[in-house]
Amino acid sequence: MAMKLKLLELTDDKARILFEGEGNTYVNALAAELINDPGVDVAHHKQAFQFSDPELVVTTIGGRPPLLAITDAAKRLSGYAGELLQQMEALETA
Repeated sequence: MAMKLKLLELTDDKARILFEGEGNTYVNALAAELINDPGVDVAHHKQAFQFSDPELVVTTIGGRPPLLAITDAAKRLSGYAGELLQQMEALETA
């Protein structure tokens, strides 16, 4: 199922994205992965209420486009999930 994203704000060094209908688990993981990027200054998950949609705020430094930083972090998370699936499948066949 595809995530529904709503771009709330975009500048050269800042992005605010609302993850409609999502919980905070993925957004927390994405924010944590973004911090590993040296071109990211701030990656913050916001959620006003437990039942509201989570928001991701990212600011970058050194000319790094914030949407590119988010895309790269999402790709890294996807790679980690793929590695985990391979390891789990190996356990099932052992």
